[in-house]
Amino acid sequence: MFPRSAAPRGRSAYSNGLYPPPPVPRCYDYNHQSLSGVNRFYVPGLARFPQYEWKPPPSTSPVPPPHTPTMTNRRKRQNDEYSSHVVKRQRLDSSPHPRIGSPSVRAPPPPSRPDQVVAGSSRSSFSGFDYSYPSPHSHPRPQVPAVPESSNSLQAYAKDKLSDQMVELFEACQQQSSDLSRKEMFRARLQQDIQRVYAVARLYLTGSSMNGLGCRSSDADLCLVLKGNKRPDPIHVLSVLQRLFKSLLYVERTQLIRAKVPILRFREKGSDLEFDLNINNTVGIRNTFLLRSYAYADLRIRPMILVVKKWARHNQINDASKGTLSSYTLVLMVLHYLQTLKEPVLPSLQRDYPECFNPFMEIDMVPEGPKHIPPYVSRNQSSLGELLLGFLKYYATDFRWDKQVISVREARALTKTNSQDWRNKYICVEEPFERNNVARAVHEKIKFDAIKAQFAESYRILKERNDLNSILPVRAIINKESSRR
Repeated sequence: MFPRSAAPRGRSAYSNGLYPPPPVPRCYDYNHQSLSGVNRFYVPGLARFPQYEWKPPPSTSPVPPPHTPTMTNRRKRQNDEYSSHVVKRQRLDSSPHPRIGSPSVRAPPPPSRPDQVVAGSSRSSFSGFDYSYPSPHSHPRPQVPAVPESSNSLQAYAKDKLSDQMVELFEACQQQSSDLSRKEMFRARLQQDIQRVYAVARLYLTGSSMNGLGCRSSDADLCLVLKGNKRPDPIHVLSVLQRLFKSLLYVERTQLIRAKVPILRFREKGSDLEFDLNINNTVGIRNTFLLRSYAYADLRIRPMILVVKKWARHNQINDASKGTLSSYTLVLMVLHYLQTLKEPVLPSLQRDYPECFNPFMEIDMVPEGPKHIPPYVSRNQSSLGELLLGFLKYYATDFRWDKQVISVREARALTKTNSQDWRNKYICVEEPFERNNVARAVHEKIKFDAIKAQFAESYRILKERNDLNSILPVRAIINKESSRR
């Protein structure tokens, strides 16, 4: 799902040498039961996800809770005085772009129980946020309007036929805790076997399996991180692993794919669960937790993205290997649309909380950053159906493909420059950390025209019929998902 590219330029991501043996393993909790902020969620009725052992080295520079920007006239004010403990952050832009005001509100903490989980609808896959995030600042909180009553219930956004169909599709297709548990158990077992060859290796589950945007049928991305003073040759490492995997009884169908960033593709034996393993593609880990933060910032994000991906796949515009849109590109397009509405559904988390998504943060600390982001509540109360129609209309009629660059990092459309990443490109979508073009696979005009035509045709049909089945075979997709795994 992620662009297969190297770590950000400017500083080596592996400058600290090999992993020292940590005295106490640090565990990453999939359910965030002990964490705070935007990444805290609980799924009623589902088993607890297994813990994920990151085992980072002891750090003398932990990521502190970020400064929560105050709000004046509904605009966030950024404070340039960052803690000395924070790793020097990448300068985001040298040009004085105007700020985009975010008409959002930050939910005030409940008066009595800061760790209370708000109960949601039985149809919702979410329930609430933890408001007990720490803050080193003593600034008084600005007064904010009351949180809309419907903000904790997905069903509140499904009061029409189209929206209800979207919820039905999402609930039938979304990845379950059992799916993630299965992937995690495979990862843990595989890491143990890999460490017989590469003792300091750490294997990370990334992509849609971890960011909350996966389906039951989603395959799994794995990133093997090898630290050391010498940068390993990915082809050599993957060739060694390919030989190792052929000796493992639970792995089958290994295939080395010599792409720009090579991957080793394989399956769990006796199933259709497929894995793609890369070496040191750490930007995928960073993006996993950025997208995870967006995915759980608003109840509508995950259903919206799942439906858009199913729609694009059904209409044959979701395959980068065939010159159309990757799933990662589609996710960024959805987030961008939701950020740029008159009443935004989402903010720019990178802009508002740069400390939490520092591109030079040690990779073991990446899951720690989003813990410190306070809950986000949007004033936009549009239904899921309204947002889907708006998404199709935006890219069919409003967005200027020839002049604009989609930027989730800036929460706005940037003006296309003459740089190599944007020049003569049909679709320009900025990668949030590396800032290259993740839509570069669309390099043929015929494919670009087909993508635009599909947005226009689907918008026309859906606006007229207001029925998801008119652009997507809902029941067939649900039945297919149910038969997997």
